[in-house]
Amino acid sequence: MTAPATPLLEVRRVTKQFPGVRALRGVDLTLGRGEVLAVIGENGAGKSTLMKILAGVQRPDSGEVHFDGAPVELPDVQAAQRHGIALIHQELNLAGNLDIGANIFLGREPTRFGLVNRAIIRAESAKILVPLGLNLDPDTRVDDLPIGLQQLIEIAKALASRARVLIMDEPTSSLTQHEAARLFQVIKDLRAQGVSVVYISHRLGEVKELADRVTVLRDGENAGELSRDEISHDAMVRLMVGRDLSQFYQRQGHPPGEMALEVLALRTPVHPRHEINFTLRAGEIVGIAGLVGAGRTELLQTLFGVTPAVGGELRVCGESVRLRSPIDAIHAGIALVPEDRKQHGLVLEMAVRENLSLASLRRDQRGGFLNRSAEQAVCDEMIPKLSIKTPSPWQPALFLSGGNQQKVVLGKWLALSPRVLLLDEPTRGIDIGAKREIYSLMDQLAARGVAVLFASSEMEEVLGMADRVLVMHEGRLTGELARAEFSEEAVMRLATGAENPSCTPHSISK
Repeated sequence: MTAPATPLLEVRRVTKQFPGVRALRGVDLTLGRGEVLAVIGENGAGKSTLMKILAGVQRPDSGEVHFDGAPVELPDVQAAQRHGIALIHQELNLAGNLDIGANIFLGREPTRFGLVNRAIIRAESAKILVPLGLNLDPDTRVDDLPIGLQQLIEIAKALASRARVLIMDEPTSSLTQHEAARLFQVIKDLRAQGVSVVYISHRLGEVKELADRVTVLRDGENAGELSRDEISHDAMVRLMVGRDLSQFYQRQGHPPGEMALEVLALRTPVHPRHEINFTLRAGEIVGIAGLVGAGRTELLQTLFGVTPAVGGELRVCGESVRLRSPIDAIHAGIALVPEDRKQHGLVLEMAVRENLSLASLRRDQRGGFLNRSAEQAVCDEMIPKLSIKTPSPWQPALFLSGGNQQKVVLGKWLALSPRVLLLDEPTRGIDIGAKREIYSLMDQLAARGVAVLFASSEMEEVLGMADRVLVMHEGRLTGELARAEFSEEAVMRLATGAENPSCTPHSISK
């Protein structure tokens, strides 16, 4: 009996913690020579953190990485590259103003008499491009290439540094179907040449086509593995979502009231080919689920006028509205709590009191001047109402905890008594106690007749708080689930683009 081959790359009990978050907990991973290993998991499962550790971008708190059977240290990107490990980011890392050859040899330029040897760069680049099926002039500027070819140039750059392990993070997210098919063939050719590939993707159809083996992460831990003959859509989904909902997400539903928002054949600028249709009633809490790139944030921004729609109609309380800017949305009774509260929700250097009154400035000004008494009234109402913990109303928002910053953003909009409240990742980056308070506030608003539409990457949050769930995949609304139909597997099937027989035609508003 022959001994099993030593893995080319092995991760043993790797742990990584950030302030307040344990991203990885004793994770193991093996990669064979000439193997395509898919690493999958929900948003926040720890995939990106693990890949950054392997590529030398981050260092683990504990655990070991072995390469060719021996333990190695990967303190930086250069060390990883010396071992033949290259990470191809979702956002390509190319210099668009330089030509193909210059990009391939960037940082490793051959020289002659102290000058860059362009002849060698052109000749060697041409040789590297051939195995990738690229008949391109190395002098072509990268900016002049379509995104699919730029993706292949990134691979050529890695191969030129003699990479033995290619880590690809969502490599087809910006590619057309034709470009993706070309990339798949390149990956298969590289596997045949003995290059190992770690492939990260939310597109489970791609994983099924390419992967020799699948490793699943869930909540920063190993959730299971699938061999080639075990890989199926349902098997992957079960490993990705296999956990129960926490009790504190549960809530009592409220009888829906009158129609608050009607979205009719809406087309967003980011996904102009897909029409979106749904309705939202007063007193409802409706969740939007989907994986990275599904189009959730883009939809909410269009509903708030940040990126005006390119087609379709919006009705608020039965009245057709045209949202060319957030000011139009505010006038229509729509408010948005954005995903990035520090960048888009707060002026961090300003006081809590001033942030709370920002959205009300137009309403409360007196003769063109700030109405200080109205500002104080908003502050006096919202700080106790939302239990904002601050030593003083004049405390800069910068020094509040994440949960209290989020409450300030909410209070800013609640001061306007919106009809429709849009929440993008409402509990991202806040502790569990603050989450409970946000959930309680959402429930109270629904009880008062506010229509709440929220997008979240946390499955428990969506299923625990929503009366209905809209599921998106690559800019399309792939289905709608009533509360009786809720399950993590049902959501994940729709979120990965699979047909769900339980999602009947009448469940999607027309």
